[in-house]
Formats: sequence, C-alpha cells, structure tokens
Amino acid sequence: MVKLYAMSVFYKAPSEARLLKSAYDLQSFSFFQRGSVQEFISFASKTLVERTQAATRQSVKQDVYMCHVYVRADNLGAVLISDHEYPHRVAHTLLTKVLDDFSAKISKEQWPSASESSIDFSTLPALLTKYQDPREADSLTKMQEDLDETKIILRNTIEAVLERGEKLDDLVYKSESLSIQSKAFYKTAKKTNSCCNFG
Repeated sequence: MVKLYAMSVFYKAPSEARLLKSAYDLQSFSFFQRGSVQEFISFASKTLVERTQAATRQSVKQDVYMCHVYVRADNLGAVLISDHEYPHRVAHTLLTKVLDDFSAKISKEQWPSASESSIDFSTLPALLTKYQDPREADSLTKMQEDLDETKIILRNTIEAVLERGEKLDDLVYKSESLSIQSKAFYKTAKKTNSCCNFG
C-alpha cells in the first residue's frame, strides 16, 4: 500500500536544523502510538537534514520506511516519510514543490529565527493528503525534468547517514526533544522490530 506519513520543512543552520513546518498522517497507527511515532519521525527528520549537505538529495531506507530528504543550496530543506512503495522520483518532485511553495510564501529572512508556530504555511497538510496518491504528481512532470539532472543518493539505513562513530541509539537517548515514553517506545520497538522502529 502506498502511504505518506509525514512531511516537514526545515532551515539547516550551521549548528542544527530548525523545524519550520510539519504535517503528519498517522491514522494507520494505534491512537496510543501516534505521539511517540510523531516524535520519532520529527527526530529522524531533523537528524537527516542535519546530516545532509546543501544541494543534496537522499532517500534513506529505515525498516518499513523511506525517508526522502532534500536540502537546497540556500539551506532550506524538506523531508518526506513514506513506505517503500511510494516512488522515489515522485517523492523528490514533491519535496521540490513544497520548498518552492514555502520559499515563495515565507521570506528567506524569517527562516533562521522562525518557529513552527510563527510560520503560516497551511498548505502542507493539504499537500500531504493530495499526494497520498502518487498519480496526483502527474501535474508536476515539468519539475521532474529538473530532477533528472540531480542524483538522488540512496542509503540502506539511517546509520549510513550518521557521522563516523555516531550511533542512533546514542542520539535517541541523548535527545532532549524525545519524551521518556518515546525513548521507552523506541527501545521496545527495537526489540520487537515492529513497524514503528526507527532504529
């Protein structure tokens, strides 16, 4: 089944990635898992943007997820979390559209200091819903021509994106953005290798 779970826009500052806007579709998870799943998606997305060089695209496999990342040369970045069935080319075309729409609406001067609550970019949830069906992206074929010249780096795990010697487990446990419940959920999910495992 083709599925999009989340889409986020970030500004990649020199020291960390700043979340500017995000949208989620977590209806396929149990009500009690959604909070932890959302925290992990947010954590993984931020980590991927921080570890992706400017003017680079990546698609990173992580268990049942594909994490598509694009950081533009101006350090505006976006992440799309999907299942493995969602076409990579469509995912990256969508990321390009999201960043183009975002930069047309939100001035570059706002990116470094803005927060998710201060940014008015209400089209993100609508785009996440509309493009659940990749065929909706047919109207984006013009942008695909630009993508054809861009190499998309495919990684087999999130570990491959981390810096040498870095481990996802360590990042999870050191993270101040993840709650105690989410860290416990991560540990349980890792042991059972469930669908919500990002590690």
